[in-house]
Amino acid sequence: MEILWIGGIIAFLAAALCGKFLIPLLHRLKFGQEIREEGPKWHEKKSGTPTMGGFIFLLGMLIAILLTGVLSLALDKKFPGFKEIGILLGMTLAYGAIGFLDDYIKVIMKRNLGLTSSQKFGLQLLVAVAFVAWAVFSGSIQTLVKVPFSNLVWDFGWVFIPFAVLVIVATVNSVNLTDGLDGLATCVTLVVALFFLVLSTAGGVANQAVALFAATLLGGLFGFLIYNWHPAKVFMGDTGSLALGGAVCGMALLLEQPLALLIVGFVYVMESLSVILQVASFRLTGKRIFKMSPIHHHFEMCGWSEKKIDLIFTGVTAVLCALMYFCGV
Repeated sequence: MEILWIGGIIAFLAAALCGKFLIPLLHRLKFGQEIREEGPKWHEKKSGTPTMGGFIFLLGMLIAILLTGVLSLALDKKFPGFKEIGILLGMTLAYGAIGFLDDYIKVIMKRNLGLTSSQKFGLQLLVAVAFVAWAVFSGSIQTLVKVPFSNLVWDFGWVFIPFAVLVIVATVNSVNLTDGLDGLATCVTLVVALFFLVLSTAGGVANQAVALFAATLLGGLFGFLIYNWHPAKVFMGDTGSLALGGAVCGMALLLEQPLALLIVGFVYVMESLSVILQVASFRLTGKRIFKMSPIHHHFEMCGWSEKKIDLIFTGVTAVLCALMYFCGV
């Protein structure tokens, strides 16, 4: 348990320190976010705010995991789950790399939409297939899926691979859509990471690896939130939001809890569902269901402040995580 505290604290301090140096660097490099025309008009004042801030919590996590590993060796203690930590980091950084490429095209090449949808989907699919194949054939992930609010455990067999790939791609894009307000994706994912941290303290090598990973993710996100809370001094960009999606999926799959994402990740689900419903309704009927999608923009258009949306969406996530922990697993 001590290593979790150490990892989380190091990640927080490292991320907070990285932000002090990285944000001015992003300003100097003119890595500012361009605000899309179809977004709320009052978001135009955010134009030029540095993006790619996901590097802040990613660096915090990497430093924390490295130092806790060194500390464990120095104290002659077993470092939990090298292979599983590698899978989680690999998943997170691979999706972070896709996000970085997207951000780079937007900011440096001045193509505001970044990668095309087919390019982004293709890269995400490639990473998902590689991750699931690696994890399954290395024995780090079983083809078992726990059913929330029951004692059932399904063995999906070969169907698990396409199922897991679908879960990963859907979740990564849902987290990406959630990152539309200052601090929103950060706060919601903080609660989700805390859920997986508490859930993973039950034991087992995979669980210990998830616990350490979740602790460093928590610390890194708290350090990043210093700069990302409204009014944000930096945005995480796709570099951060896609990496968070990869991290959340990795933890869920290692713990055999991908279906739990429907509950603890309810906000992510609603963000994606609101876009799907909005597009389908407009194409079929010519009418919109929401004032604007994703759904956080609908509430903005209803007069809610960014802070209010952040707090309510985070509170809903906290309630559902508590419900899932005490009743669903």
